[in-house]
Amino acid sequence: MSEAADVTNETTIRQGDQSDQTLKIAAMGDLHVKEHGSVSYKELFTEISQVADILVLTGDLTDLGKPKEAELLAADLRSCSIPMVGVLGNHDYECGHVDEIRTIIKDAGVHLLEGQAVEIKGVGFAGVKGFAGGFGRYMLGSFGEPAIKAMVAESVDETMRLENALRQVRSERAMVVLHYAPIPETVVGEPQEIYPFLGSSRLAETIDRFPVKAVVHGHAHRGTYEGRTPGGAPVYNVASHIAKPTGRPYALLDL
Repeated sequence: MSEAADVTNETTIRQGDQSDQTLKIAAMGDLHVKEHGSVSYKELFTEISQVADILVLTGDLTDLGKPKEAELLAADLRSCSIPMVGVLGNHDYECGHVDEIRTIIKDAGVHLLEGQAVEIKGVGFAGVKGFAGGFGRYMLGSFGEPAIKAMVAESVDETMRLENALRQVRSERAMVVLHYAPIPETVVGEPQEIYPFLGSSRLAETIDRFPVKAVVHGHAHRGTYEGRTPGGAPVYNVASHIAKPTGRPYALLDL
């Protein structure tokens, strides 16, 4: 386990005593903001602020991981007047400017989770990007070439980060925020050949060791909206391309 997996910070944000109130969580991912700025999310974030208590973003916030893309998103996020929580996705790493992306998104007011937990209005959010590796009996094992072992090690490391984050949650209500999928059910609709690159059952195994109320992820644009971990935790694929009960790009979950 790397040093990064050992470091976990928890932040608590209290805005009145809402520990016994049902909160509405708006969740969406895979915005893929491009540097030409042809799509604005200002009106959508304003709408979300009126119907939800908290906004959760599940990664791939930028299209190519360019700082200019993050700056455009940050400008739109300032129209959101409710607390925001999020994780990064694989696209946010593409150009090698992830440190800049991270700073810009945080400065826009997003509680960016990379193995940490944050409590907002009585709900504990634990988040990591997650990683690939496959599902169930077909999950990739650490055997053979160093490159394969490195891939599995990355998947295990992300899982350890999630476990550390969940151990920090003190609220009775916990939501896990991921980019990669923890179960195969919510990637159904994607080509089966790419399933191993869409998520890992290691994430679900960790989730099921804790009393998690809901899990949200993105990444699988052509996947399925809803599923459950083997232990019964509800999982929602909230990639903006996925059809949702709201009929909008975001899901609206009661927690």
